[in-house]
Amino acid sequence: MSDAAAASRGDDRAVRVERDGRVASVVIDRPKSLNALSPEVLRALEGAFSELSADAGDLAGVLLVGAGGRAFVAGADIRALSQATPAEGAETARLGHRVAATIEGLPLPVIACVDGFALGGGLELALACDFIYATDASQFGQPEVKLGLIPGFGGTVRLPRVVGPARARELIYTGRQIGIDEAVAAGLVLRRFEDREALLSGARETVELMAAASAS
Repeated sequence: MSDAAAASRGDDRAVRVERDGRVASVVIDRPKSLNALSPEVLRALEGAFSELSADAGDLAGVLLVGAGGRAFVAGADIRALSQATPAEGAETARLGHRVAATIEGLPLPVIACVDGFALGGGLELALACDFIYATDASQFGQPEVKLGLIPGFGGTVRLPRVVGPARARELIYTGRQIGIDEAVAAGLVLRRFEDREALLSGARETVELMAAASAS
């Protein structure tokens, strides 16, 4: 089996949906590649969120999580992109836009639970959620400029809405990463947590509070 075929086969299982009562978790599980977004992973995410949209009446909210403890999503799969034709690269960008739009359009609150790196396409996915919770170990950035690119999944629109146009331009133009203190101060991260366990517990508690409020 070729490396590409093996990667594709593995990516088929790289996104899973877990349910705990009325809370669903969409888990990106490619820890060896820091949960990088290959086209196969993006298609799996699109399918997972489309299915959750169809089942929205049975759920109170969704958590978007990266497995492994080192990254939420460290960005696009650079190896896959380097082997893509221009047409394939353009299709991947369109696919990323569709995934972000599907998350944004879900008729349920979605919390991005960031533990570790949220870079490039990973930050763009987080920005498509209703809000971002993160651990103290998290790092954020749009480093695409270092590859001669711009954020390709809608980050040029969503990031300014959250942190303001000037700060967004500075982050996109320089590609620099920011830590949790600056992310909270900028309004990018709504709540910070000491570790992953506290993060996931806090996110579930918020979903339950929102569900109770909407039922009252």
